[in-house]
Amino acid sequence: MPVTSRRSARFTESLIREMTRVARQHNAINLAQGFPDGDPPPGLVQAAKDAMDAGRHQYAITWGAPELREALARKLNHFTGLPVDPQSDLVVTCGATEAMMVAMMTVCDPGDRVGLFSPFYENYNADAILTGATPVHVHLHPPEYRFDPAELRAAFATGLKAFILCNPSNPCGRVFTRDELLQIAALAEEFDTFVITDEVYEHIVFDGRGHVYFAALPGMARRTLSCSSLSKTFAITGWRLGYVHASADIIAQARKIHDFLTVGAAAPLQHAVVTALNFTPDYYAALAAEYAAQRDILCGYLDQTGLHYTRPEGAYFVMVDVSPLGFTNDLDCAQWMARQIGVAPVPGSSFFPYPENRYVRLNFAKRPATLHAAGERLLRLRAGPQMAQ
Repeated sequence: MPVTSRRSARFTESLIREMTRVARQHNAINLAQGFPDGDPPPGLVQAAKDAMDAGRHQYAITWGAPELREALARKLNHFTGLPVDPQSDLVVTCGATEAMMVAMMTVCDPGDRVGLFSPFYENYNADAILTGATPVHVHLHPPEYRFDPAELRAAFATGLKAFILCNPSNPCGRVFTRDELLQIAALAEEFDTFVITDEVYEHIVFDGRGHVYFAALPGMARRTLSCSSLSKTFAITGWRLGYVHASADIIAQARKIHDFLTVGAAAPLQHAVVTALNFTPDYYAALAAEYAAQRDILCGYLDQTGLHYTRPEGAYFVMVDVSPLGFTNDLDCAQWMARQIGVAPVPGSSFFPYPENRYVRLNFAKRPATLHAAGERLLRLRAGPQMAQ
């Protein structure tokens, strides 16, 4: 019999989704996979019902329903200040997961080199492999998860075709400063590199910080492919609605990739989400405040455990150092936590390109009641290393 592809052997199934299965198996509170446990805004749910009742059951235009692209263009213009042509500068995708894959396949050929920060969202490494590109990792140094400018320059100097930037960062919660982003922009210009951004947590930033859109930096609009989704902003992760925004010449190529990957996102949901994109700016301020309060609940319990963690500046994850628990393998630790503590995290090793077993990632995109219940269980971790025996 023939063998399966070499590329499929170079990465594993998602540990994030695996820990969701483990959580269900042990009836643990799932703080692994990044989805809220509350409902979307009621007006959005009603809009989905209305779209179904209106017979929106067949294909939309492959690169996105016109009214959705128009609403996205208005929103992007409002927050970035950039002119956005809904007819030429956008392609709607099946979530940011497809958006990132489309962006990668649009600008990279097999053998190209792609830079990315480590720790990284696990899909990025797989995206590079599926594209045939070689990942080049640049360390974000804990506990603050900042990069060394010399290390970043060295990576660009290897001849990167593209650099992947997740901001706010999953899994570590960094929100990159304007100065840091300008350093990346200068290197992208110097070495003539595309920048692919994952900005799905653009509205989830804390403590007075503001999100800086990379494409809005001087000179970056022409070389940036901005990927995002509506999943995290409107609590609709199961709707799978994302998009790529870039210059018209890039989007013309991206639309071809998207068309032959998935044809199009769910038509009735495309029409429905226009309702949410027309929410007033107050919605986004309230969203950030809500997640900040949820962060503080979970971090308050972590403070009581005595475990060290990095306080997130954005997104809705926290990286926790569980090495004091005595495990030598973080997957064993994560599964033990689900089984014995009743809280399922993600093993941190899924976010690193080298052996790293000190961390787990917890998700605080949950209702306060869920977080308090999880926190009470996490307090059992105060017993220390003997628990892992």
